[in-house]
Parts: sequence; C-alpha cells; structure tokens
Amino acid sequence: MIIALVQAKTIWENVDANIKKIEKIISRYQNVDLYLFPEMSVSGFSMNTDRFKEEEKTTVSRVMEMAGEFNTAVGVGWVKAGDVLCENHYTIVTGEEELLDYTKIHPFGYAEEDLHFAGGREIKKCRYKGFNIGVQICYDLRFGDVFSMAAKDTDLVVVPANWPAVRAEQFECLLQARAIEHQIYVAGVNCAGNIGGIYYSGDSDVFNPEGARCKKLLVDEMKECAEEKVLIYHIENDITKFREAFPVRQDRVAINEIHNGEI
Repeated sequence: MIIALVQAKTIWENVDANIKKIEKIISRYQNVDLYLFPEMSVSGFSMNTDRFKEEEKTTVSRVMEMAGEFNTAVGVGWVKAGDVLCENHYTIVTGEEELLDYTKIHPFGYAEEDLHFAGGREIKKCRYKGFNIGVQICYDLRFGDVFSMAAKDTDLVVVPANWPAVRAEQFECLLQARAIEHQIYVAGVNCAGNIGGIYYSGDSDVFNPEGARCKKLLVDEMKECAEEKVLIYHIENDITKFREAFPVRQDRVAINEIHNGEI
C-alpha cells in the first residue's frame, strides 16, 4: 500500500481554505492509496468551535468526492457539533464509502479541550488494501491501555496529531514504542509550522513492527513553510513475518489475570 503523510500547515479556523488545500495536494501525486492528514485537518487545534463545527458531515462528503475523483482514500480530521460539547473526529473515506469514523477518546485537558469536546467511547477499525487499520488521535497516544485495544487485531494504527514542537521527542518516542510493543505499523501524521500561535515541527513518520523507521519513497517539500511536507511510503502487510521471527505476543499475560495489590 502506498500511503502519503501530509504534514500540513493547517489554515487557522478556515474550513473552505483547508478543503481546497486538501484537494490541491491529493491531485498532485499518482498511485497513492491512502492520504493521511493531521488532527482537525480543516480548522487547526482551535477551541473556537462555533466557527467550524458541523451539524452534518459536510467535510466528509466533500472529501469523499475528491477521493472518488482521484481514485484514492483519504483520512481527514473535523469537528462534529453536539448538544453541549463537540466531538473531535477522524474519518477515512474512499469515493464509495466511509471506511472508519473515530471520535478522540481523550480530550487534552491541559489545553482545555475537555471544556469544549466530549471524549468518544468506542474503538473503530476498518479493512483497506490488505490492512486492518485503526486510529488514535494525538493525546490518545499517551494512554497505552486504550492504544492496546486499538492495536488488537490491527496491522496499522494511524495517529493524526497537533503535537507541539516543545514535546516532539515524546511524540516520536511514543510512536516507536507503540509499534514495538504491539508489533504493528504505526503512522503518525502531525501538522507543521506556526498555527494559532503554536509551533509544530512536524516529525511525522511510519514505524514498522520492529520500531524502525520505514523508508520513504518521496519527501516533497511544500512552499508555505520549511516544515510542511508530503511524505510518501510503500508498506507491505508483513507483520506475520515479524511476529513469527520474534514471537513476543505469545507471552503476553491478560491484564484481568494480574492482581493489583494494595499499597
């Protein structure tokens, strides 16, 4: 499968401009099976949800049209309106169908995301191009127990993010660690540049089931800022080979079998 991580500089709180940018990007490359954009792809990580929340899946519908036109699949982040709080969604679509629609489980309380967004309560997965694919959004990456649920029976977990440069080392470390501990592919796609007063260094990458960085077929730099890039990879679903060569998973003990003694 050919995947493209679009390390984009999101245009702040401007859905229409970001949708046009998405279309421009996916029209530039040939034979990409799956384009992955960062968390909150069409707004940036803003809490001013009244400016861009969606009652209907407007962004999803528009991106589905593009996916159909260019014969590909696209992962995009958007904000769903709620009765009180919104929801932080990431949806993967082809031109024919919605493959996956996931709601971020852990709102980022440090940035007061929890005051504006309700957390999801369901792991979502889909099948595409020979891969079982799951999603965890940004802050979800820090919570290993829920990530383990997402990684179960999964070959690739996608982590769209708005992860600031000040904690870039943690982003890379956690992506790599999750790949190693579950012997899966993990693709982290972050945003880039100065967005809404915060600097993002990008650091998007794909790690294989051994925790090694996958080889890039292409790194295409965009013009808006130095950090903004499209990173293209070819990955094969060979996780069985990795697991048979080093069968760690057979030694895993179920959490419900372990007694947590009192302190």
